[in-house]
Amino acid sequence: MKALTWHGPRDVRIDTVPDPRIEHPTDAIIRVTSSGICGSDLHLYEVLGPFLEPGDILGHEPMGVVEEVGAEVSGIAPGDRVVIPFNVSCGHCWMCGHGLQSQCETTQVRDQEKGAALLGYTKLYGQVPGGQAEYLRVPQAQYGPIKVPHGPPDERYVYLSDVLPTAWQAVDYAHVPDGGSVAVFGLGPIGQMSARIARHRGAQRVFGLDLVPERLALAARHGIEVIDVREVDDLRGELQERTDGRGPDSVIDAVGMEAHGAPLGKLAQGMTKYLPKKVGQVVMEKAGLDRLSVLHAAGDVVRRGGTISLSGVYGGAADPMPMLQLFDKQVTLRMGQANVKRWIDDLLPLVEDDDDPLGVGDLATHKLPLEQGPEAYGTFQRKEDGMIKTILQPSAA
Repeated sequence: MKALTWHGPRDVRIDTVPDPRIEHPTDAIIRVTSSGICGSDLHLYEVLGPFLEPGDILGHEPMGVVEEVGAEVSGIAPGDRVVIPFNVSCGHCWMCGHGLQSQCETTQVRDQEKGAALLGYTKLYGQVPGGQAEYLRVPQAQYGPIKVPHGPPDERYVYLSDVLPTAWQAVDYAHVPDGGSVAVFGLGPIGQMSARIARHRGAQRVFGLDLVPERLALAARHGIEVIDVREVDDLRGELQERTDGRGPDSVIDAVGMEAHGAPLGKLAQGMTKYLPKKVGQVVMEKAGLDRLSVLHAAGDVVRRGGTISLSGVYGGAADPMPMLQLFDKQVTLRMGQANVKRWIDDLLPLVEDDDDPLGVGDLATHKLPLEQGPEAYGTFQRKEDGMIKTILQPSAA
């Protein structure tokens, strides 16, 4: 089959690789019909190379049609249309039972001291082959796949794999008071949906902050109060002026480790790709630095007693945190990988609503053949061609 594989920093390719097969009785094989490129895939494209091997298949936002199931898989059958969550969870351990599927005790990557395995996301998270491919082996298929009806286009459902649960959890963790305010830093796909979901869940003022014109325009189209950070000298003052002098009740950081405006962190990240792989792994795990400009800005603008919700991925082990400021302001900080299955019952009715209350039909800016994946990664990383969200569609679909 054809698959998009990693070969080095800023070097992803379409390779011919062996078709996946059933390896465990809880596996399934799906024919992938759509697979998104996520903002966190760019971390693999640029920063997290020490934890990848040439030939690793990327992608953690797939959906498709079931081809084959293992002997212990009964909830789905060949021919079913399914969305696959990005975290691999069993559904029966203590963590899954408490809605913490991203910490699944069955698939925890204990040799790396990490949580549940993730599709297509480095040896830190199990080195499970990803879904930017024509076919995908789905581990823990007795629990994970989300069955959806045939008929509507893939973009109605594919975001259930990651974007929508991640955004829903970001808003839930932000604990926006009824009629309150929230500022969303970063208007990529997660930020776009976080802002829309915050409005849907009752936030009165939703501010969207970014510096890419196309992202600002898309958010404004959905009723978000956008702020171009390039045009504001005093962001805290601007937000305080709009929120009775206090600042927003909540802040969502939907940017993460590759924020603009953090040259020292960018330099530290970039240096790891010139180190021997094992040395680079140690540096990232023990002394890694992220670009923290957005996280610091979140702590600066949130009102006293407010909440910061982190959905953007951070990976540095030695990140300097503004602890004095956060403590003094009595800020609550919540974060973590999305527990996908926990939120599906909330999201599926909204996705299936023909009125499309979350605007899932207005997110993908590009739908491309899988073969154009390498070029799409470069375009996305450079924020060119108005690219906000890309769906790759294998020719085998």
